Amino acid sequence: MFHSFFPNPRLFFPSFLVWCTITMGLWYAGGASGWGGIIGLAPMQGAAEIATVYYFFSPDMLWWYVYYFLSVILFAIFWFWFAPHRWQTWSILVSGFILFSTAFSVQTSVAINNWRRPFFDMVQNALSGDETKRVTEWEFYTGIWDFISIAFVFIAVLVVTRFVVSHYIFRWRTAMNEYYTEHWPQLRHIEGASQRVQEDTMRFAETVESLGVSAMDAVLTLIAFLPILVRLGEEVTGLPIIGSIPYPLVVAAIFWSVFGTFLLAVVGIKLPGLYFNNQKVEAAYRKELVYGEDSAKRAEPPSLRELFTDVRKNYFRLYFHYAYFNVARYFYLQADNVFAILLLVPTMAVGKVTFGFFQQTASAFSQVSSSFQYLVNSWPTIVELLSIRKRLKAFEAEMSGEPLPVEDREYLAVSGASMSAGKSKTIKPQ
Repeated sequence: MFHSFFPNPRLFFPSFLVWCTITMGLWYAGGASGWGGIIGLAPMQGAAEIATVYYFFSPDMLWWYVYYFLSVILFAIFWFWFAPHRWQTWSILVSGFILFSTAFSVQTSVAINNWRRPFFDMVQNALSGDETKRVTEWEFYTGIWDFISIAFVFIAVLVVTRFVVSHYIFRWRTAMNEYYTEHWPQLRHIEGASQRVQEDTMRFAETVESLGVSAMDAVLTLIAFLPILVRLGEEVTGLPIIGSIPYPLVVAAIFWSVFGTFLLAVVGIKLPGLYFNNQKVEAAYRKELVYGEDSAKRAEPPSLRELFTDVRKNYFRLYFHYAYFNVARYFYLQADNVFAILLLVPTMAVGKVTFGFFQQTASAFSQVSSSFQYLVNSWPTIVELLSIRKRLKAFEAEMSGEPLPVEDREYLAVSGASMSAGKSKTIKPQ
């Protein structure tokens, strides 16, 4: 699954995490505060709170672009030399581009969050009716244009990224497809082998890319928004019931996210196994139908009825367990929509905040909370990935000489007995 596309995965992924730790450590140790001045990109006062499209072209951001791409190039040069690989351009350099676009989208969210406070404070002033706070039409148009220009930059990067990601996923699928088909005589007897090569390789690449990008997005969002939430929390007088505590918004975001993750992990614990069984019974039913196309002795109504009964039973079990899982999940997500407002009730009640502060705080809290809720938001996808990995793992086991998973050994035993029975009934031509 990974060897076909990445160079030496057992070393590559740990080295990636180590390199990320080193480069981020250097960045926060001094890279962000002064090193850019060496090439004429010294930090600009107040750059982190710019609320216009200039945010992306400030000296701070330009230096960040240079620093990021230098880090990627150095990492790539090492792996190109240490473990040359056919797909290294895509698995290393293009992966670096996808991570950059993910980080850039986080910065877009920061820019929009910066825009919220001044714009909605302007809305509040306009609606107050106070002549001393009068807002002109031109100021409104300018504020709206600031949002549109930020969104245009984001859309342009998003379109390019989705195009690149589509090719990235297909390249990974191509690598796995070539890797498995080279061993097809050894793998063809495994249950649903054709489906695993044709469909699961594509779904695995797509799902891993999606989850990986989502995980990086969650981490980068936390890095970008936690300081903002800490700063905004200084203006919060206290939380409902609890009262005043240090870093109130950060503590509340962590508690709420951990609670949701634990809740859904408990209620959804049976789903991965059911997804895997679902693919297994579907493959068995489909395989019998395929045999029936070539032999009148196969796919007889009693055997098809029995196989479809297994399909029906597993689907009904899946529907049942998903029913109570969705109850918990949707109740939690709906409560999440008002949780940030609930936290600000004591502060709003004493009139200490503006409408712009409320908008900015709710947005920042939502960003941090969503990042902590990575497992909550990704749980259905993770469940699907686990079932795909189980099916492809049988290929890995067969090629490395390891015992097949229990489910595949059981299928082969039943399938072998069925095939023998079919052959014993065949009448040889005279």
